[in-house]
Amino acid sequence: MSLSSDLFRCVTCQSDSLKIPPTTNLPQRSFTLFSNLSSRILIYKIKMKTLTLVIPVYNEAKRLRKTFSTLNKWQVSAGLKLDQVIFVNDGSTDQSLNILKNTHLKLNKKIISYPKNMGKGFAIKKGMLASQADYTLMLDADMATTPSQIKKFLPLINKGTDVIVGTRKNGHSTVTIHQPFIRENLGKIFTKLSQIILGVQVTDFTCGFKAFSQIAKNDIFSKSLINRWGYDAEILFLAKKLNYSIAEKSVPWADQKGTKVNLIKDSISSLSELITIRLFHLQNKYQIKSPLPKFGYTLANA
Repeated sequence: MSLSSDLFRCVTCQSDSLKIPPTTNLPQRSFTLFSNLSSRILIYKIKMKTLTLVIPVYNEAKRLRKTFSTLNKWQVSAGLKLDQVIFVNDGSTDQSLNILKNTHLKLNKKIISYPKNMGKGFAIKKGMLASQADYTLMLDADMATTPSQIKKFLPLINKGTDVIVGTRKNGHSTVTIHQPFIRENLGKIFTKLSQIILGVQVTDFTCGFKAFSQIAKNDIFSKSLINRWGYDAEILFLAKKLNYSIAEKSVPWADQKGTKVNLIKDSISSLSELITIRLFHLQNKYQIKSPLPKFGYTLANA
């Protein structure tokens, strides 16, 4: 019997009393029962989940060496099979595209590129809709949270959680390098306003480390309309309105130098986009039909 591509767990059941393990939510399991005198062994096989990474890139030439180095050192977590890494070049005017094309990556690499800068939300959407994996993880090129932290999402992935949000703000995260005081506190204000205006009670809207199931990803990103900084809030708003399950998981995070955020301009823009999201919903621009009851909106804080 080959165990190379699947995760197996064995449970020994004494005498004639067969006890099924409590992990009843595990997907796509097949059972084989062996009988040997006084014991029975139940083996269930879990299909390995495929994963794609989506990394938006805009004028990241100074950071991409670190990006590739981190990815090349990364060992994919047991239980996951990496499909590909999708880089989305969002109209970079520096050497980002050349670096993306010419730097070796041990993982399967795909590049999406277009000449005009359209915004991070647009880039994320392009990458997400290009993914065919069971789960797709978006993360930033600066590796503020590294892909190795997907291991913290794995129990939620195995449960079939639709949207998994990395958070720096639930009291259980490790922020090794903080943002400047003003920027960090403006982020807290934006979170509170997002909770009030959109009615989504997550602790961290703007952490760039989020994972989506294939069904949720296709549904949410095919409807998203915000191209710039308000996209995080919009996709979580859509996840709630479409009744997908949402869970938060604390992740380590370190602020990186070279941010492209314009504190005043982008703060005003983000607030404006929160109102725009509400207006789009009232105008039915998202074309949200009544969600299927089987999904059920839940927010779990892990």
